[in-house]
Amino acid sequence: MDLVRRGRIATSLVFLLFGVALGVWTARIPAVKEKLGLTDGRLSIALLAFAAGCIAGMALIGRLTDRFGSSRVLVPAALLEGLLLIPPGFAGGLVTLSIALFAFGAGHGTLNIAMNANAAEVERAMGRPVMTSFHAVYSIGGFTGALLGGLFAHLGIGVGATLLAVGLVVLAAAAWSARRVLPSTPAPATPAEERSRNPWLLFFGVVVLCTLVGEGAAADWSAVYLRDELGSSEAFAAYGYAAFAILMTVGRVFGDRLAARFGPVVLVRASGVVAAAGLGAGLLAGSTVAGVAGFGLLGLGLSCVAPQFFSAAAAIDPARAGRALSTVVSIGYVGFLIGPIVIGAAATVVGLTAALWIPVVLAAFVAASAGTIRRSRVTLRPGSPG
Repeated sequence: MDLVRRGRIATSLVFLLFGVALGVWTARIPAVKEKLGLTDGRLSIALLAFAAGCIAGMALIGRLTDRFGSSRVLVPAALLEGLLLIPPGFAGGLVTLSIALFAFGAGHGTLNIAMNANAAEVERAMGRPVMTSFHAVYSIGGFTGALLGGLFAHLGIGVGATLLAVGLVVLAAAAWSARRVLPSTPAPATPAEERSRNPWLLFFGVVVLCTLVGEGAAADWSAVYLRDELGSSEAFAAYGYAAFAILMTVGRVFGDRLAARFGPVVLVRASGVVAAAGLGAGLLAGSTVAGVAGFGLLGLGLSCVAPQFFSAAAAIDPARAGRALSTVVSIGYVGFLIGPIVIGAAATVVGLTAALWIPVVLAAFVAASAGTIRRSRVTLRPGSPG
């Protein structure tokens, strides 16, 4: 097996572990809440600590990734993902839980940047689009982690034992990957005037933010919309997010082939149109089946957008992909955090159905922004001043 193919497998495994760790933690949040006797408000403080850790990790790790090479950051970050997953399961109160989650979030955010930077290097080495396939593996990992968390809960296994068992598996798999990831070359030193922030990266971050607003909306509001606005049963309401997640995974499985055949600009434009038209039609139809289909099409449409902009950001200056991805991912992640809050605030004023047009409008903006992928590569060559 050649070095590049072996590196792709190893990095794919890291994406899988990334999804598994987050999925199993998310599935056991209710158990942590019950174990510590936390109210919703106090639990939100701990979850905010995780989010703050993620943003801190993503914002700070880019320069280190470029300085030492993505593989040298990826390996310890993947090992830490397994180790730092464990402490939240043994926290004895809100303070210790918040500290543990901040640390887990910082490691999680660090791994996010390092693994995407390494995936961009694998993509360049292979000479064809493969970024979306890595994110498909991440989605599969998220499903797997959620199923594992649910299985452990069904078997009556405590949250501490759950996170310990999964954390050790993640640690072992990360150790296996460590010797097989594609080696990377540190970025060369450049004059200060060549280190200015690239304006395209800020715009790419905004586009990814718009995409993640849609993801956050589906995760937090799809079931509420189907149950409260359309009168579905609670069981049926869960199908909204299930359809979103399944079709997002399907879209990512085929995304690289579509990017290779039609190009990233056409793919992103079509994706934005599918997302906007799909959810928009579902909202206009006002039926439960149409609502589920609308959220499914939203997931299908959004599935390939972020990976294409991650690839475009890394391609602007491949030697400094870490800093580029740090900017784009950090800005984008804010959308996942604030999107559901903005939609909830709007829902109190205009109703939830009207508020859910926000991700529709943002998806249309994504479609309109597709051409910036091509323009960024034309106007800013690798190594040129930002």
